[in-house]
Amino acid sequence: MNKTLIAAAVAGIVLLASNAQAQTVPEGYQLQQVLMMSRHNLRAPLANNGSVLEQSTPNKWPEWDVPGGQLTTKGGVLEVYMGHYMREWLAEQGMVKSGECPPPYTVYAYANSLQRTVATAQFFITGAFPGCDIPVHHQEKMGTMDPTFNPVITDDSAAFSEQAVAAMEKELSKLQLTDSYQLLEKIVNYKDSPACKEKQQCSLVDGKNTFSAKYQQEPGVSGPLKVGNSLVDAFTLQYYEGFPMDQVAWGEIKSDQQWKVLSKLKNGYQDSLFTSPEVARNVAKPLVSYIDKALVTDRTSAPKITVLVGHDSNIASLLTALDFK
Repeated sequence: MNKTLIAAAVAGIVLLASNAQAQTVPEGYQLQQVLMMSRHNLRAPLANNGSVLEQSTPNKWPEWDVPGGQLTTKGGVLEVYMGHYMREWLAEQGMVKSGECPPPYTVYAYANSLQRTVATAQFFITGAFPGCDIPVHHQEKMGTMDPTFNPVITDDSAAFSEQAVAAMEKELSKLQLTDSYQLLEKIVNYKDSPACKEKQQCSLVDGKNTFSAKYQQEPGVSGPLKVGNSLVDAFTLQYYEGFPMDQVAWGEIKSDQQWKVLSKLKNGYQDSLFTSPEVARNVAKPLVSYIDKALVTDRTSAPKITVLVGHDSNIASLLTALDFK
């Protein structure tokens, strides 16, 4: 008797049925349904006048060819490659036929209603199913967060807010970030920044992080962790976009070890805000519910292939909420 195997793909795109794992599939099982959860591809930094980036350094930031926060041309190209790769994998698994468009309604693409997520989904579909009429579904009003992908606090009680803040503070306490802050201060010349000269905020090492967990808002933090995440995120995007190395962090990052030290700030930001079990299960609830319907409760009527495109925060909270190991 043919048995059913359902694969849920979560993170960058991480497939449950990778080549190594596929070898462990019990004999007689046949893959029948796939769900992929991806973040958007390369975007421009969120750098505008008066932003954290502008306030944190006296240096001039390099210009991008798209507005802040939007998918870049290279990001679109990379997503086409990703789509092509996934098409080959799906064909190997017998989910689609090579050289043919999938039957209507067997592929469903759903993205958060921001430019970078919708465009990522469109480029993915172009790479995976070129010439096929497969729409990307999203909220009609662009530029606003779709509730399914919006990682906001859904419990309005004061008790939960206190619990969530305590959980985020606990995650932060696990991190050793002094070296990261010191290196970052040097790279951006923080003591000559507008933040220091105008607001007397002159030290990331000595700054205080303040967490918040307000109803219908994303988990938040103010202080050096937020500043550090914004700056390292911008440097990382410059690097992956292919900026000349003398423009990536103004040429001040000169070794892999420095990248490793700096990356602790970006990773620590995501981990602190979105990976504690208390917070993750709450903010990921709408997305978990959607996935549950697609793969469990409404499985018989769901598409064979579902493509979801959201954000880092979705993936970070989802991995914890689903207890991925």
